[in-house]
Amino acid sequence: MKRYFFGFLMKTKGAKIKNWSWLLLPFFAGITFSLTELAARNPEIIEKYYAQGIYPVIAKSLSLLSSLFPFSLGDLFYGLLMLLPVILILLVVLKRISGKFALKFGLNILALVYISFYFLWGFNYYRIDLNQRLEMAEQKPDTENFIRVFENLVKQVNLSHTDFETITKTEIDSLVEVSFEKWEPMLKLQYPLGKRRAKEITLSRFFAKAGISGYYGPFFNEVHVNRFNLPQEYPFVLAHEKAHQFGITSEAEANFYAWVVCSQSESKHLQYSANLAIFRYFLYQGGRMEQLQKIVEELDKGVKNDFIKIRQHWQELRNEKIDQAASKMNDAYLKTNKIEKGIQDYTGVVKHVMDFSADSVFMGKRAF
Repeated sequence: MKRYFFGFLMKTKGAKIKNWSWLLLPFFAGITFSLTELAARNPEIIEKYYAQGIYPVIAKSLSLLSSLFPFSLGDLFYGLLMLLPVILILLVVLKRISGKFALKFGLNILALVYISFYFLWGFNYYRIDLNQRLEMAEQKPDTENFIRVFENLVKQVNLSHTDFETITKTEIDSLVEVSFEKWEPMLKLQYPLGKRRAKEITLSRFFAKAGISGYYGPFFNEVHVNRFNLPQEYPFVLAHEKAHQFGITSEAEANFYAWVVCSQSESKHLQYSANLAIFRYFLYQGGRMEQLQKIVEELDKGVKNDFIKIRQHWQELRNEKIDQAASKMNDAYLKTNKIEKGIQDYTGVVKHVMDFSADSVFMGKRAF
């Protein structure tokens, strides 16, 4: 009798455990959320143990795996995620699964994606800021200094202007890697930190409609570049996405790393791409300052033509509704990860360039 009773009790407990087991991943997702809140308050710990310790191991392992495939594993993964709700609904309609099971399964998948995102890359959002990390002095906003740096930037754009008919994407990739390796000590990187084989975005035209020139896929440690980028843009966009692979999450910081790596390269192609890209951010940041119009007039005709060509190129590809929807999603995503400025974070590169140009530590290697 006792044996029967205890056997029944164990079966009952086992059934209860099984009934609640589906909450395991959502539970760990909740723990992950709590860890992100703690991480935001302790950037030094994240920098030391995650960014410099755990993440490099993850990056090396995942990038080695993804480099074996010529196509984007990330694009395939996102495609399956988007199809998942449709498949679950279809199975429920066909009475292959219950609605309750579909909801539980969907919730578990979302929880797993959330957990994976932060442990595979996302905790890098809570590192110490760039100035502290690079030991670069922070400058106070100064209009006179802004004008001076902008004038020098225009000179650099003119000096580095070149055509891209004689260089391939493979050669550009190699030059970007050489420059990343050269600047490893100054930018506090752990080169090579895995492989950064650039892949084309599968749905490049759709992404182009949203104004997306590239993206980094954290789930498989993949660098993606839109095939609709013009040759003049390619080096800077490539370097920007590779900076993300090094664990640089802020868009402003990724822009800064790309600018340093390209503008300090011996290749005029990389220099020109970086200077032209940063010129656009300075022009936007300067707004309607009277002095800017006079400085812009100093641009060489070839540079002006490239600037106009790039702007018209993306305007022709752009779909207003898709672009606005993508911008809102990206803005919400960045703000969720403690990037208070949201999509305006991209323009923060101007501050980093200003700090870089005024810091005596970089005097011997800076662009101006």
